[in-house]
Amino acid sequence: MAGDLLAPPVAAPAEPPARGRRWVRWLAVPLAIYAASRVAQLALIAWLLPADGSTVNDRLMQWDAGWYVEVARHGYPHRYSYGADGQLVGNGLAFLPGYPLLVRIVHEITRLDYRTATLLAAFLAGAGAAVAVYALGAHLYDARVGACLAALFCAQPMSAALSMGYSEGLFVAFAAGALLCAFRRSWLTAGGLGLAAALTRPTGAAVAIALALAAVMALRDGERPRWRPIAAALVALAGLPAYLAWVGLRVGTWHAWFDIQTAGWGTTFDGGAATGAFVARALRGSDEWVAVSVALLVIAALVAAVVTVTTRVWPPLVAYGLLALVLVLGQGGYYHSKPRLLVPVFTLLVPAAVALGRARGRSAVPVLVGWAAFGLWYGAYLVTVWRYAI
Repeated sequence: MAGDLLAPPVAAPAEPPARGRRWVRWLAVPLAIYAASRVAQLALIAWLLPADGSTVNDRLMQWDAGWYVEVARHGYPHRYSYGADGQLVGNGLAFLPGYPLLVRIVHEITRLDYRTATLLAAFLAGAGAAVAVYALGAHLYDARVGACLAALFCAQPMSAALSMGYSEGLFVAFAAGALLCAFRRSWLTAGGLGLAAALTRPTGAAVAIALALAAVMALRDGERPRWRPIAAALVALAGLPAYLAWVGLRVGTWHAWFDIQTAGWGTTFDGGAATGAFVARALRGSDEWVAVSVALLVIAALVAAVVTVTTRVWPPLVAYGLLALVLVLGQGGYYHSKPRLLVPVFTLLVPAAVALGRARGRSAVPVLVGWAAFGLWYGAYLVTVWRYAI
């Protein structure tokens, strides 16, 4: 029975809503949810600011945000970078071009300084992500599920990244849009959005593989013309390899991007060994509540993945969620970045969104309010009080 509740409809409803209602459904509802979450998030960040003279904008432009500004302003370096001790260090080539390009476009249009343009780009991208996530949930199920999915996404732990100079919002807008277009069999648009996702974050590889699965399913069902789903999958699959190859040619060695990632951020794929060791340490004897909370969030993500797999969620959505989760948990690096890296794995929220969308309002609303209260506070705490990068 649970599987039947989660099964998406075979096709979209035959009768589209009236123009005014369609506007409210596809734009006003998710944008209202997004705006409310951002106002609450910024208020919490302001409330938690330490008395060190820093501002809310300073906190939103920490850590990797500076790299995006550097790439948007000056472009990419042509070679490796080295520290004063002669050791290889990270540089802008580690960051894919999607978000810096958006920052540059916003800067050129508005003539705002790059820091402000970076935050405006993040805000606009986050709004696009909320709309795309809502539309995906509404098309797969119904408008209530779409609203619940958007609310869970916008208020999840470390959704603060949607307000920061980071690429998560833009990536989710492309990823959710690509999956939605594949579900509706708008193949060329799906391929273009999949390519854009792959050029925004490495997790775009999961989007491309999900589109390939959707294309195989469509071909099996007799899709015509056959070249459209094939082209969509191939275009999306080409994105990340193309960027990695470009970095290799620019620096002079095929593994340049991986070298820079490891030197600058310690991100190497080890199949989850480092994540598993961290979770074990945190649960066995850590006296840092942040470490314990991150470990619990990792476990919650794994449980959500199991629920998603064992229920009848649309297979390409499952494929994207599982592959994205593997990419997040399978790499080593800073454990305190895991909650932020989980933000794009929004498909793991689908079973909860369906359950809340089908529940009575007096049951669903308190759950959503509690989720938002914790998630928005948690992100604000890590941005302001927590002393390490997220």
